[in-house]
Amino acid sequence: MKEFPSGQIRLSAGPLKARFELNKKYILSLTNENLLRNFYLEAGLWSYSGNGGTTSATTTSMDGPEHWHWGWESPTCELRGHMMGHWLSAAARIYAQTEDLLVKAKADCIVQELARCQEANGGEWLAAFPESYMNRIAKGKYVWAPHYTIHKLLMGLHDMYAIGQNKQALELMHGLASWFYRWTGQFSREQMDDLLDLETGGMLEVWADLYGLTRDETHLELIHRYDRRRFFDALITGQDVLTNKHANTQIPEILGAARAWEVTGEVRFREVVEAFWRCAVTHRGYYCTGAGDDGELWVPMGQMAERMGVGQEHCVNYNMMRLAHVLLRWTGEPEYADYWERRFYNGVLAQQHGDTGMISYFLGIGAGSHKKWGSATQHFWCCHGTLVQANASYDQQIFMKDKEGVAVCQWLPAKVNLKLDETSITISLKQDGQYGIYPLNNWNVTGMTAITKIDMPPIPVHRPDRFTYSLTITCDTDTEFTLKLRVPKWVKDEPIIYVNGVHLTDLVRSKSFIAIRKAWSNGDIVQIEFPKSLTTEPLPGAEDMVSFMDGPIVLAGLIDCEHRLVGNPSLPETMLVADRERNHSWWNVGYYRTKGQDKGIRFIPLYEIKDETYTVYFPVDQVPQ
Repeated sequence: MKEFPSGQIRLSAGPLKARFELNKKYILSLTNENLLRNFYLEAGLWSYSGNGGTTSATTTSMDGPEHWHWGWESPTCELRGHMMGHWLSAAARIYAQTEDLLVKAKADCIVQELARCQEANGGEWLAAFPESYMNRIAKGKYVWAPHYTIHKLLMGLHDMYAIGQNKQALELMHGLASWFYRWTGQFSREQMDDLLDLETGGMLEVWADLYGLTRDETHLELIHRYDRRRFFDALITGQDVLTNKHANTQIPEILGAARAWEVTGEVRFREVVEAFWRCAVTHRGYYCTGAGDDGELWVPMGQMAERMGVGQEHCVNYNMMRLAHVLLRWTGEPEYADYWERRFYNGVLAQQHGDTGMISYFLGIGAGSHKKWGSATQHFWCCHGTLVQANASYDQQIFMKDKEGVAVCQWLPAKVNLKLDETSITISLKQDGQYGIYPLNNWNVTGMTAITKIDMPPIPVHRPDRFTYSLTITCDTDTEFTLKLRVPKWVKDEPIIYVNGVHLTDLVRSKSFIAIRKAWSNGDIVQIEFPKSLTTEPLPGAEDMVSFMDGPIVLAGLIDCEHRLVGNPSLPETMLVADRERNHSWWNVGYYRTKGQDKGIRFIPLYEIKDETYTVYFPVDQVPQ
């Protein structure tokens, strides 16, 4: 499968688009001066001018420090500057999807100012910290992740060039590549391997990205120098080199191996990626949210009950989603889209505050968990960075293309514009307002009409047991192609599909994709019904403990301690019943309460939790039914 170019897929109006806009608003709220301050400081281009003060610096500020960026972007923090790269990546993607010239102008201005900083530093070095940090780690002295931070900057510059159409960004990458080519040239292979045992982030990925653009032999050499052989070779031999290791150090390295395979064709890099997925996901198992990490570390294979501490990290969640998307592109296997979907609902949505747009660094699932929300300018955790990226990148995974046509990989309301055989085509994906997942639905006129008019199809008596979607085709002329529909893993029984009102009974299904090939006409409509149910999932390593899921949605019990339930886990309806199912003109998906228990507990979707204390896993005393 292949991605559509950035900008061809756009979210439809609704709560999910509102989250995108909330993220955009946050991006725009961060001032150029604050984003650039540490780069100016390093380049000698900034100083503070207080009341009545004077300065000869080329960039000054009358703002007091109370308005600056603090936390991990503080001038005293060694990780300062990491947010810049995330910001540039998010801005490039937001511009591609919205064509908002304010976002474009702001991002272009920042790249121009970074170029000034690079020139002041001598034409190559560009960072919010001095070159001495790199020399210190070369001597074995600890510095907090300078490679990681520069990776973020290079990533942002790459996205500004490749997606944001800024040519100057590529020039800045060239300069930094020249510095790193010369710096790494002084080390033996063993010395370089020692450096790579520190937190190098996705340096391999950005060198592969750069080589993919330039085909410059020095950039190919940087790929090979940043090949972390000790880690990669151990993975290929089947060793578990993940347990108790820092997850968000390793996943960007694997994303680098993936990109290195794509631009070099060296099969070993692909073998590394596939071995990692087996070790991190297939053999390890995961919590109901899709996570295999807790407190930033990989948990032991199949032994997760002892590790329900602070919870999954948002950076890990986002980067594992990126990796799943890569593997979906390579293989077309729907298991990777299922994994992405699980982590989207129970990670991206669950770790962003729906009102403020802020991030929860960790997402606990143990008894008595509580989300801790970051602030707009006082924290700048690493997860602030992946927050703005994740919420600018919903579009990539919804529609994809292959040699036969178009595949719907994620069921998120959006439309794609494309051309097939010189014919312009638009495919619009919508979710039925009465048969849908609330975060993707509108409080809309259709819902209002349904509760006032009599001469309409009746509203279901109770909360529907299915999600319903429609795809509308708009095209200039009739065009034949295959439309592939992913059937998610959580779907109960066979999906029901209509084309222009005609029920399809002879479905062609392969690898959980249903293929419909026909000459599509303007106004053709495909309707899809996905039956779903309340289910339980056992905790790997402690099968007497279960979580509850409504389709793809993890439920959280509003209780501050572990509480034992009585019932049959294979029949979760023996323990939970629908609760507060209807809210004015829409259904509350995922709302339940206990029945037949010694304590009444309400359950709501994990992504709706804001400040409540909650518990996800419950021990169950099985009672035969």
